[in-house]
Amino acid sequence: MTGKRRVVAEIGLAIYPACQLSAVYGLTDMFRIASDFARRPDESSSPAIRVSHWRQDGGEIVCVEDSDPGSEHALTHIITPPSLIVPERMPKMTAFADWMAGCHEKGATLCSVCAGAFVLAETGLLEGRQATTHWAFAETLASRFPAVRVDSSRMLIDDGDIITAGGILAWTDLGLTLVERLLGPSVMLDTARFLVIDPPGRAQRPYGYFVPKLDHGDAAILAVQHWLQATGGKDHAVPTLAARAGLEERTFLRRFKKATGYRPTEYAQQLRIAKAREALELTRRPVEQIAWEIGYGDPSAFRKLFQRLTGLSPSEYRNRFGVALRAAAQAGAGGETTPA
Repeated sequence: MTGKRRVVAEIGLAIYPACQLSAVYGLTDMFRIASDFARRPDESSSPAIRVSHWRQDGGEIVCVEDSDPGSEHALTHIITPPSLIVPERMPKMTAFADWMAGCHEKGATLCSVCAGAFVLAETGLLEGRQATTHWAFAETLASRFPAVRVDSSRMLIDDGDIITAGGILAWTDLGLTLVERLLGPSVMLDTARFLVIDPPGRAQRPYGYFVPKLDHGDAAILAVQHWLQATGGKDHAVPTLAARAGLEERTFLRRFKKATGYRPTEYAQQLRIAKAREALELTRRPVEQIAWEIGYGDPSAFRKLFQRLTGLSPSEYRNRFGVALRAAAQAGAGGETTPA
């Protein structure tokens, strides 16, 4: 697929026992189509997504199909597709979980669709985080992995280094989200139009989401990023972060900025504002409550920071992008009433 083209990412699809092969090959086709739309007159400058398929062979996970064979693998994303059997009958995926956790330590973003969340959860990396899965499997996921904050009301939860998608066909939402992230919004929209599928909800929003850089190769800084992501960036004191990285403070600050492009305070602000944006979009909770939940005790300071980073006040942002607000307005316009 790529020839002499510039590979911007390698997405590995995990073919675990009884997984949905239609999702595996559907995603493979989607990424190829998107790469075709990204072609430029100068072929060598054209970005492309490399796709590889991985199966278990004995105790190892090996590549069985590759769109760019012969090149050394550099997995940037791994996707666990839906399962064709219910979670209660899914075997443990220890080999896949260990392999995925190892790739995550090296900077790969882990993704799941539907019951693929159960494979992802075996890594232990969903503990303390929000995740989604098929609505029919949410109770089972929460029971089996009680440390995971399951929210099956959402089609896709993008937590930076981990992305989970809900229903069986939510692989289209996940795939287009990755296409937008890797190849840009125009290529994503071209791909969606060609496949005659709806783009994910956030794809048409004029403001880009914070996407943490995880493939910089600095293991000490990557470990701190994972910790900040999992804790919502609430504790971002430099001495604390430097200690977690095992580095002297000045060395930590230099390496953190070089790896991420941000100072620790700026990075934590981006994480927290991303959480606030999701809450404004998906809930009707008061702005003051959202500010407190993400770690800002002063709502006025939160509003100023939000305005600076997004270009909109929290109220303006909610009015423009609030899914919950629009749903409530539509219900009112339709004359729906609450039963007595």
